[in-house]
Amino acid sequence: MEFDYVIVGAGSAGCAIANRLSESGKYTVAVLEAGGRDSNPWIHIPVGYFKTMDNPNTDWRYKAASDPGLNGRSIPWPRGRVLGGSSSINGLLYVRGQSQDYDHWAQLGNSGWSWDSVLPYFKKSENWQGDVVGEERGQNGPLQVSPTRLKRDIVDKWIDAAVAAGYKRNTDYNNGDQEGVGYFQLTMSNGRRCSSAVAYLKPARSRKNLAIITHAQTKRLIMEGKRIVGVEVDLKGTHTEIRAQKEVILSAGSIGSPQILMLSGIGDIDGIKRHGIDMAHELKGVGRNLQDHLQARPVFKTDLSTINVEVSNYLKQGLIALEYALKRSGPMAMAASLGTGFLKTEEHMDVPDIQFHIQPFSASHPAEGPHKFSAFTASVLQLRPESAGHLELKSANWQDHPAIHPNYLATETDQRTIVKGIQVARRIAQFSPLKEHILEEFAPGREVAFDDYEGTLDWARNTAVTIYHPTGTCKMGQDDMSVVDERLRVRGVEGLRVADCSIMPSIVSGNTNAPAIMIGEKASDMILEDAVA
Repeated sequence: MEFDYVIVGAGSAGCAIANRLSESGKYTVAVLEAGGRDSNPWIHIPVGYFKTMDNPNTDWRYKAASDPGLNGRSIPWPRGRVLGGSSSINGLLYVRGQSQDYDHWAQLGNSGWSWDSVLPYFKKSENWQGDVVGEERGQNGPLQVSPTRLKRDIVDKWIDAAVAAGYKRNTDYNNGDQEGVGYFQLTMSNGRRCSSAVAYLKPARSRKNLAIITHAQTKRLIMEGKRIVGVEVDLKGTHTEIRAQKEVILSAGSIGSPQILMLSGIGDIDGIKRHGIDMAHELKGVGRNLQDHLQARPVFKTDLSTINVEVSNYLKQGLIALEYALKRSGPMAMAASLGTGFLKTEEHMDVPDIQFHIQPFSASHPAEGPHKFSAFTASVLQLRPESAGHLELKSANWQDHPAIHPNYLATETDQRTIVKGIQVARRIAQFSPLKEHILEEFAPGREVAFDDYEGTLDWARNTAVTIYHPTGTCKMGQDDMSVVDERLRVRGVEGLRVADCSIMPSIVSGNTNAPAIMIGEKASDMILEDAVA
């Protein structure tokens, strides 16, 4: 099999690239997905992430190594393994990030990645369905983005309490200035998820020059001299070679892309040779610079109705299912979180350093279902952690997951910020009109005093989990640890680019699906420009 372009990974970025490279009809394109088609109905029902995470048919089911920052805990790291990638199993939250995130990328020497440079690609990808359309919003793109249709009393009261506590409202945190509280914007249309597969692949799947190949897991890259000419793939159990006349684009995500590079002999010499892999090209930064958002999850019992009690028996579940079937509304049309806040832990800061995800439910673990009592969760995370971890191969076997070392809470700044974030959550709960409806703080609970720094930090170490935003493992830049240049070309290798969240030099301030799609859009333009240069 031979194509002009071979894209490895049909996730948030890969689907966008497959669409854009094939739309002129000028080039032949193959997009390879290790998982299957997105035919599971739970993918398309917004609340279906409860059914698709930790499901081997849709989730890679990675698990991080024991982490000192989490008191030695090893936590799950879900990643989508299906058409649409993680955009098919995520919480549907559309967040671009702070404008300064991208200006910082440009200041590091990555020309063309400032906020003003990437904003056109956010707009190009987006079909904003809100009543108010500012100049920062797009309306002609394939990705359906909408204000939340579902409002809840407990979330309204949290937002009002945050305003009473001194924080401002923000009706559109995606205009480059995130600061404030409000409701999330969602990748949803008419009560159904709009994954990147729905947005980009579905309209393009009838194109004769586009091959969408599922159950195709890439083993390694094929290199001739210093040029990548294709990939070796396990296609439904059969070894297959797929050749690329022009380029291979790795869009396998912040775990998959560096793993494929290392299995191909591209990376740090010591990490590759110890597994008996032939060294092809040294790039010390492959698998390094791993950053993620760690969420602490304060939970408050309430006398208001929440999802916990609304799904407490089969009759209630049946009525909820009926409402969704008839109206595409109700709890089944709910994203993973409804309310959000981008706030500062110190007044002197230029931009917010923490983010809230306000959820009208609570659970010890999503797979276990909600608690038996009515409660809400005020999840809080540090937006720009200093701590960085790394990935490394466990073996030369392409079927073995790499070892994931997140290195959470490794710096004093990160520790202090997570404690202050938890304190902000507890402080907001003391303001009207929320405080009147809180029966009890379930977690951390009364055994951890508000000003007990060490106790609060230890609670976070014992309970905090990923919010599913791994980035940075093939970072873009100019230094010795950079893997790709500003046009996403792998340094020192021809015919190969990386285009996914692994290229981020530093993690963005918020959820990563929208930036991943933007990266796919921008990569497509650069690839097409270079094809005719």
